[in-house]
Amino acid sequence: MELNQSVAVVTGGASGLGEATVKHVVEHGGKAVILDMNEANGAALVEQLGHEHVIFVKADVTNEEEITHALDQAIEAFGKVNLVVNCAGIGTPKKVLSKGKATSLSEYNKVIQVNLVGTFNVIRLAAERMVSNEVNEKGERGVIISTASVAAFEGQIGQAAYSASKGGVVAMTLPIARELAKDGIRVMAIAPGLFETPMFNTLPEAARVALGAMTPFPSRLGRPQEYAQLVQAIVENSMLNGEVIRLDGAIRMQPK
Repeated sequence: MELNQSVAVVTGGASGLGEATVKHVVEHGGKAVILDMNEANGAALVEQLGHEHVIFVKADVTNEEEITHALDQAIEAFGKVNLVVNCAGIGTPKKVLSKGKATSLSEYNKVIQVNLVGTFNVIRLAAERMVSNEVNEKGERGVIISTASVAAFEGQIGQAAYSASKGGVVAMTLPIARELAKDGIRVMAIAPGLFETPMFNTLPEAARVALGAMTPFPSRLGRPQEYAQLVQAIVENSMLNGEVIRLDGAIRMQPK
């Protein structure tokens, strides 16, 4: 599938990896639909890229009605949805025990709901619409890309909830790809390492440099544009299916 033929629904598309993906799709001739809770950022991005190329829909990925509405809006605006990029996610570090007291179950559940259940919610509702797409010359009807994390494989202390949620994204990628293969829908995931995202915005520059130095090569934080470039590579290579690609500069996270 070509990026210039894509109508991409990008969750978490108003900032970070999602924003970079939206910009990349539009710059390469595609259309994009931003799904996010941040109305100010979403509206600003639409103004920057142009209403004819991108729309914003406020939507909570865990809410069935809101995602259904958002997908309907996407199809109304651009005629179809044939690319989904799941970037919406949260991740506040919490130890299982803090000063001998058990962590909040509700906080753990919130991370699982947004990162894992929210991703699945978008996948299932988007796939329902993708099966009606016309096939392209390669027999494809759509591509779904989710965002995992290296924390799915080397979770650090305090990342029990985050690692579990991203591990779930990794684990469900292959079975969903196998199921949707008959419909010409490819399903992939990207597992980023340490990237320049809003999560790091509050850190001093020295701390950001130190974090980047943990990556063997290149010894810096990843750039959101590099994530977007991998999205394009996945979209355009039909043999990529059912796999999780680490995008991490060879980093392997330490316990803490």
